[in-house]
Amino acid sequence: MSHDVHVIGGGLAGSEAAWQLAQRGLTVRLSEMRGAGYGTPAHNTNGLAEMVCSNSFRSDDDTSNAVGLLHHEMRQCGSLVMQAAQEARVPAGSALAVDRDIFSAAVQSALESHGNITIVREHVEVLPSSGHTIVATGPLTSAALADHIGSRTGMDSLAFFDAIAPIVHRHSIDMEIAWVQSRWNKASGPQSEGQNGDYINCPLNEAEYRTFHQALVDGKKTEFKQWETDTPYFEGCMPIEVMAARGIDTLRYGPMKPVGLDDPRTGRWPYAVVQLRQDNRLGTLWNMVGFQTKLVWSAQTELFRTIPGLENAEFARLGGLHRNTFLNAPTLLDRQLRLKSAPHIRFAGQITGCEGYVESAAIGLAAGMMTACEHAGMSWQAPPATTAMGALLRHITGDADAANYQPMNINFGLFPAPEGKVRKKERKLAYTTRAKQDFLRWHGELPGSAAA
Repeated sequence: MSHDVHVIGGGLAGSEAAWQLAQRGLTVRLSEMRGAGYGTPAHNTNGLAEMVCSNSFRSDDDTSNAVGLLHHEMRQCGSLVMQAAQEARVPAGSALAVDRDIFSAAVQSALESHGNITIVREHVEVLPSSGHTIVATGPLTSAALADHIGSRTGMDSLAFFDAIAPIVHRHSIDMEIAWVQSRWNKASGPQSEGQNGDYINCPLNEAEYRTFHQALVDGKKTEFKQWETDTPYFEGCMPIEVMAARGIDTLRYGPMKPVGLDDPRTGRWPYAVVQLRQDNRLGTLWNMVGFQTKLVWSAQTELFRTIPGLENAEFARLGGLHRNTFLNAPTLLDRQLRLKSAPHIRFAGQITGCEGYVESAAIGLAAGMMTACEHAGMSWQAPPATTAMGALLRHITGDADAANYQPMNINFGLFPAPEGKVRKKERKLAYTTRAKQDFLRWHGELPGSAAA
């Protein structure tokens, strides 16, 4: 089959890379092993761009949040992921959350209907020896391909654990105890009478919290296999029982923080709170925010039903645990995401060590743009380090400490500090204002940018 670029992996990064290439007139072979008799420990469907851990792209605020800024930049580049997210959007305060089934279907439909893209359900076990290739197989890369990548790089791949949060059926939540409110009443849209937000909140008093905390610490956990025993966790996706083991108040300053939430029964903030966020457009499924867990399923059901408001909870999905694999990108990849030992191959998405749906899709987008420029014989000019995309790319491709490389979300710590004296409360706006100006200038000067 003739094609200009081979994209391996139909997740968010691979889908975005394929779209960017096709929009620029290149023909793409998009290979996805799900649907060809292969699966992963976390995926539930064969749909392209399936979201497995959460249904949220996190903050959509492009004035004071680095993630929201990355959303803005991706939209400027004609991101398919951002377009599909808008189609599938569900209420989530200032966050961009989606109905994951509608989102996946929108991405897949767009790719299937594009005349320059051929989707092939196949398991690619070895890296192609020639031809423009983008590997976007994600954190759940098959063992065969991961072994081959390891043999080509001459280094062992790194890995960490990523835990999945439970999902609860809305009708099983006791709304006589729980209530709907966003922190400080910051909702994403018009609310029903008496409703001040997008989250369902389940309050715990001090005694209930301490009992819950101890049960988390004592609960039966998933047993590790031999090859998993030394795999570190990613700090941004820490299982709730691991957080609980760090101290009695760790959860109260983390996912169970009650600040800004007024229990209508008391008019006061509870001692601790469990929040649930809408997971599908119908509003029938809600996920437990920050409740990634490696507790065994029986322990999860028993423990989570002790939470006030969830005594009769029915779970659409319980929490789980899977291993994520990623490269030591600062060592192995050049500034254009190319494998130094085989520069016809680029890597994109979470396999490069970026963390999060948005970051993964953004790196896929960049890889597609880079490859299109190279295919056309044009030089690639990276986005400025002052932009979200530029800062993330620089971190992955050389600015991070290779000796201690760990997955990273986009954050303002990756950006150069604003010039001059900036007041603390104006600092985030200074970052985003500068980034938008620099990104607009960069994108306008990029060869072929109009194709996006």
